[in-house]
Order: sequence, then structure tokens, then C-alpha cells
Amino acid sequence: MTVVFSPSKNVMNVDEVQRKGYAIANTPTRLVLRSPHNAEETYLQNVAGVPMRVLSTSTFFEQKWLVTRVDATAVCPTPEAVAFTPEVITWYMPKHIDPLFSSDAFTMLEVYMGIDAKRLDTEEMAARNYSVLVTEAHIIVEIPVGAVGGYFKSHIQDDQYFVTYTIEPMLELLWIEEVAHENTSYKVLFPITTPPMARPPQVRNYTPLDTVPEQAVFVLELGTFNLDVELLNITFPTMVLTVAECNARGFNVQEQRSPDNTLKTFRMEVPFSDPVVFKERRAEQGVTTFTLQLIYGLVIFPEYAPFSHSAVVDAVLLDIVPPSVTGNCDQENFHITVDYRNQEPFFVVLVGKRLLNHEFAQQYLTEGDTDFTITLPFSSPDAVFESVHSSSVRSRLDVALLNPYNNMTIKYFSLACSFLKTLTECFSNGTMTALAVKVESAPGLNPGQLTLSDPACGPTYSDDRFAYFHFTVNSCGTTRKFINNVMLYENKISLPDELEVKLNATTSSEEEYQLKVSCYYVANITRTLAFLTRPRDNEPFAETGTGRLMVRMRLAQDASYNTFHQEEDYPVVRYLRQPLHFEVELTTSSDPKVALVLDHCWATLNEDRDSRPRWNLIINGCENPEDPYRVVFHPVEVDARVHFPSHVKRFEVYMFSFAEDAVEQSGQVTKFTQQSLFFNFV
Repeated sequence: MTVVFSPSKNVMNVDEVQRKGYAIANTPTRLVLRSPHNAEETYLQNVAGVPMRVLSTSTFFEQKWLVTRVDATAVCPTPEAVAFTPEVITWYMPKHIDPLFSSDAFTMLEVYMGIDAKRLDTEEMAARNYSVLVTEAHIIVEIPVGAVGGYFKSHIQDDQYFVTYTIEPMLELLWIEEVAHENTSYKVLFPITTPPMARPPQVRNYTPLDTVPEQAVFVLELGTFNLDVELLNITFPTMVLTVAECNARGFNVQEQRSPDNTLKTFRMEVPFSDPVVFKERRAEQGVTTFTLQLIYGLVIFPEYAPFSHSAVVDAVLLDIVPPSVTGNCDQENFHITVDYRNQEPFFVVLVGKRLLNHEFAQQYLTEGDTDFTITLPFSSPDAVFESVHSSSVRSRLDVALLNPYNNMTIKYFSLACSFLKTLTECFSNGTMTALAVKVESAPGLNPGQLTLSDPACGPTYSDDRFAYFHFTVNSCGTTRKFINNVMLYENKISLPDELEVKLNATTSSEEEYQLKVSCYYVANITRTLAFLTRPRDNEPFAETGTGRLMVRMRLAQDASYNTFHQEEDYPVVRYLRQPLHFEVELTTSSDPKVALVLDHCWATLNEDRDSRPRWNLIINGCENPEDPYRVVFHPVEVDARVHFPSHVKRFEVYMFSFAEDAVEQSGQVTKFTQQSLFFNFV
């Protein structure tokens, strides 16, 4: 077997071919010849403007009186066939690969693309944003940089960070030449790597400046990197710390990955109070500068190629005077004043157990230039009752200023006052009322379980803080005794014995909840009452009156009735059988006894409510029984917008058209033109 290479016409036997670095083998039906891309006998050829590397051979098989010749040509793309932009890789493949054709007349039968020797279908290519374009001269493949199927690799050049993107696309072509009438299959796998792209790391400073220096931290993020980069250590002006040592010091170094798990950043938190942070106070300016110098030590795997990135970050904080909290009480309220001096508030306020939010502030907060005052009733759920006396209640309000980042307490303030409060009322008809209050020392108390001396006499009303009793002086175990000219009626409010035992068991408290109530009546007293009567002329009756109330009808955007179409939205376009959600509302009345009655509702083709044609939707407050798609009424509940459900009616209408413009036959619309419908009601 002899091999002749073209165009050099070099002749080699099998041993010489193999010594040159080629591989050659044959079977009764196949000849295989392999060559390195840049072998001596390969050559470059410009094919349709695209440089291609060609290997062309003729192999001779000699037998007695017979010589068989097999011509073989391989054509491979070169890096010059690829164009790069920062976003797209473009690979140009000649459509007519001249060295593989014997004539110009051919038909391209199939063109397929794949990745890593695996053919992709159209949907997979679209999902990855690949594209293949066949022109008169070329087959053009476009692949986005970073697309699925390839990978990024990190590199270091002169201590600068670069990345490359590598992917191995495949093209499969099948054509037939009109002269030879034989199919030719051509398959090429072409690894492509982009030129190095500079990706200089950046340190992003997320340090919050609205805090006090003792609690402030530098929040830094270094990135972005490929997944083959690791952080080894960080060099500070006075020391070098590994990642583990940084975390042990409280720097909280974390690796964070992108949502698609292709990139990473390194996040770190360094307290201003740490010795690695340089501090400089500028008293004349009333500020302190905090500076952090650091060098990140990084490495690329698996090459273990080291590189570094240095950064200097600083923060300037105003010298903050801690806020002060003061307070006082009047007859009904606590008044708490928070003075944050010349600084913006850098804290959140905890009132009792509730954070001061926007809604809370609107109701109870008054703002000044450098302070704000919270005015809160002593009976507010945010206050606690310390003790209860016969004519007063001692209530306490706790206020804390918290750091919003770590919930540490900046300032704590507590104000307790006694408020005059009538807990027991005595009436001349022999009835008494008493109010029992849940106190701080009995946190597990359920006021609804309190009773009078007679366990059968429970509260008339109770909630989680109060119990209200109403009883006569000769019931519920009330005792009576005379003191000179005065009758004293006494009772007590407490838990039944079995519940008192359970309460003490759960709260580890031995104190009993007991409130004594009493009333004094003068034993001998005379009161004069005078009254006059006269006969009535007639029975009282309500006179019928007339008035004008404002009613509006609106079209909601959906069945939630939360948002409505505005005037500029009209006309609103709907298709047949789409639902329309209407709301009719009485807008000017605040009387809960007034009810809105929707008597009739109908649709017309123009604004004249008395025009024809017309279609009735609601008749005498009910849906039209002749309507194939009847009106659906929706219930109305109380919410933030609707205070009186009796003032609102809601119903749903399915879009329709009048018979002149849409005729349904066998479920199909044979003619349709756009209509404008107007809805009317009384």
C-alpha cells in the first residue's frame, strides 16, 4: 500500500506514513487515514473567503496485474473561520467546500447543528439562542457568549483577571452532486475558544452609614468571578488572615453564587471597631473617618494560579450624640418624647411589644424638627397595668430604641403613672358595675374566667384585658353591713378556686387575683321627684320625606372589586361571553339603616337610556328569566373600603351583542361587528 500526498506529490509507504505522525488502517470496505491539523502534508486553501486546512491523498493498493486507487480528502475549519464580539461567536462554514466537490452542481439535502457531538433539534437550539443561517455561499452559525453547552475559564495575565469561553459546536451536512449521483456526508466538530476577555474585579461597598460607629460594619462584596476561583486569604496592614481566621474574628466571609450557579462573589463584613480599621476623628468637622485597606489573595483551580486584588474603602460618619427619651403623663395619656438631636433617626422604635410602623405613627406620633412625641392612652394594649386600686390604675409604658440591623438596644425608657379611673359605679336603683383589669403580675389570667363571690356570676363582657360586671346589690354573694347611717355593700372579683390553682401552677406565682368592690348608700334619705302628664293628641308616626342621594355605577377590572376602570379607559373592549363586573354604590350617605335597592338594569346601543333596542338584565331586583346567560349577584362584605355593605350592590354580566350584529348558529358566530353597549340602572 502506497500513499501519495497532494499537491506535494510526496510518495510514502505505510511505515513512512506512520513515522510522519499519520495513522492509517484499512478493512475490505474502508480506508481510515488520520492526520494532525498542522501536519507537514496539510495545506491552507481559501474556500469562499474562509481559510480551510486540507489533507488530500491518493492511496494505491497493488495486487498481481491489478492496482486500486482510492482518493481521499479531509477539510477542516481553522480559527480564522470564526469572528468574535463580546456577545456573539460567529462561525462561517463554506456551503460549497471545493476540495470535497467534483462539480459545482449539487443539492444540499440536510444541515444539522449540535454541541459536543450531539445533534440538537430546533426547540433545543431556540432554547439556547443558537442560530444557523444558510446563504448562497456560507452556512453561518451564531452562538451567544456564555450560552448553555459551553463553559468559562479563568486566566491571569500580568496579575490581571481574564476569562475565556469555550464551546465545541458540530455541523452535519448531507449533499448530492448531480454528476456523481451519490450522497456525501460531512461532519465537523470544531472547538472554539474566545480571546481572553478582561473582567477586572470590583469591590462594592454596601456599608450602611445611618448608624453609630460602635455598631457599624463595612459590608464589602468582591466579584464577579468564575466558579474556578477561590479566596485563600486577606491581607490587612497589620496581618494576613485566612478565610477561616477572618470568620473566627467575626468578619463573616461568605461565598455567594449567582441564581444560575455560573458566577460567584465574596462578601465580607468588618466592624468599624476592629483594630484593622484605621480611625481618624476630625473634631472641627464633627465627623470620624474609618478606612479599611485590604488585599484579597485568590487562586485559580486546577492550575493553582495565584493572583490578588487590592482595595481601599472608607466611610465618614457624623459624630452622633445618642438620642434621649423623656416622658410624662396627663389624666388619660402617656407622652413619650424622643430627641435625636441633629442626626437623622438611625433606629427603630419598639413601643411595648409593637414596632412603630407607618400606621401606628399616623395615629399616635407628632413630629418636630429634631424630635418626635408619642401620645398613647394609658389603656392602650401597648401599655401594661402594674396594679389596680379602688379609684385608680397604675399603668406602665416601655419604649426601646433598637438598631435595625442587629436589634441591639440603643436606649431603653420606662414610664409608669397612676391614672384616676372609676372602676366601680353605684346606682340608686340598687345595681352595681365593676371593671376588673388584667395586671402584669398575672400574665396567664383570662379575665373572662373571673367571677363575683358567687361563682355563677361571671362578667357581662370581657376581652383579653378587661372584665365588666353588672349585678344588683342583693345578688351574687354581695354582703351588706351598716356603719352608722350608711349601708355598705361589698363583693369581690376573683378566680374560682380550681382555676386559681391552675393559674398558679402555670405561672409559678402564689399571688391570688382578688379585687374588692363596694358601694355606700345613706340609710335614711328623702328625695323629691315631680312630673307632669298630658294626653297625646295622636299616635306618633314617621313622616315620609324625600331627598336626593348620589349613586354611581363602576366597572371593576376583575372579580376582586379592588380596582376599577377610570374615565380615560372607556370604551372598555370585551369579547362575547367575557364577564363584566359592575358595582353600584351609594356614595353620600353614612347612615347604616339606609339600604340601596337595585330595581332595574338594562343595556342599550347608545347613551339614550330610553332608546331601542334594549335588553333587560335585572327586572324588579332579580335576573331576567329570559336571559340565556343570567346576571350573577355577588355578596358584599365589610372591608377597608366598604363600611356599609347595604350601600353597595355587585353583579356580573356576560358580554353579549344585539341580534342585528351577531348571530349564533350551531355555536358559531357567522357575522360579527364591533358594538358599543351602554348599561343603565334605576
